[in-house]
Amino acid sequence: MAELTYRDAVARGIAQEMTRDPDVIFFGEDVAKPGGVFKTTVGLYEQFGPKRVRDCPISEQAILGAAMGAAMTGLKPIAEIMFSDFFAVCFDYIANEFSKSRYMSNGQLKCPLVVRTANGAGSRFGAQHSQSVENWAMMIPGLKVVAPSSPRDVIGLLAAAVRDPDPVIFFEHKSLYPIKGEVPDGEIVDRLGSASIVRAGNDATILALALMVPRALEAAEKLKREHGIDCEVVDVRSLVPLDMQTILGSVARTHRLFTVEENPRLCGWGAEIVSIVADEAFYDLDGPPVRITTPHIPLPAADTLEDIALPTVGRIVDRVHRAMQG
Repeated sequence: MAELTYRDAVARGIAQEMTRDPDVIFFGEDVAKPGGVFKTTVGLYEQFGPKRVRDCPISEQAILGAAMGAAMTGLKPIAEIMFSDFFAVCFDYIANEFSKSRYMSNGQLKCPLVVRTANGAGSRFGAQHSQSVENWAMMIPGLKVVAPSSPRDVIGLLAAAVRDPDPVIFFEHKSLYPIKGEVPDGEIVDRLGSASIVRAGNDATILALALMVPRALEAAEKLKREHGIDCEVVDVRSLVPLDMQTILGSVARTHRLFTVEENPRLCGWGAEIVSIVADEAFYDLDGPPVRITTPHIPLPAADTLEDIALPTVGRIVDRVHRAMQG
């Protein structure tokens, strides 16, 4: 058992899969000798060499076009788009090309590629470099979408993504890169489409993703300590496939549902889950589901304003407490 940062877990996860399978290649902007703009790929160039770890021009379209071509001809590329906001630059590949290739070829073409990207706010990078865009990817048929919240899950979910025959969008939260967590020795492989109950509880279910998971956990402890409300916290982890069995099971036990979402409120992932719960578990609920989200605004760069916009521990505690009292 070792303690790794989320940042170092990214490099270990990539190295695990590149060591296991010589068809896995990795490329992006400044990922080779520089070790990545967020220092998530330090050492990979030295370990695997310039044929398998390559720097690319500043062209998101070129990066994903090369990844798609490599995947269609037998390789298993991991491609990095530096900021998830830049998906807007190469969205045709994401929405219309590699997400549709297996369907449009009647299964003759597979596209086993992973697009890694830094997602989310907290680094004061402003409206064009701080968005949480997992709902952009979630809406596209043909993609799988994951967002780990811990170093251990980074490795396990990345392994599952690389080994999957379909394209996977892998969201790494940039504000989680410095956090540390215990990681088992040896190979780690998870399963896409599996949520994780990270805190058991009886009174309410709180669903969270990525950076919102540690905030939900801290809020749950405060709710128990200050108000006697015992919350179960579920790390959604995978948006596509979505583990509704775990979510519905938790709601059936607690009878209350809260989602904590960093994405803007309109069309967020929690809205989809709430609609499914209302359809399939309406009579398990003792009150209306509550979504705790970022407002539908561009994110400000000023630290105090960004902090106000994002769901905080205090806001989670206040909203859950008020709903449970009512």
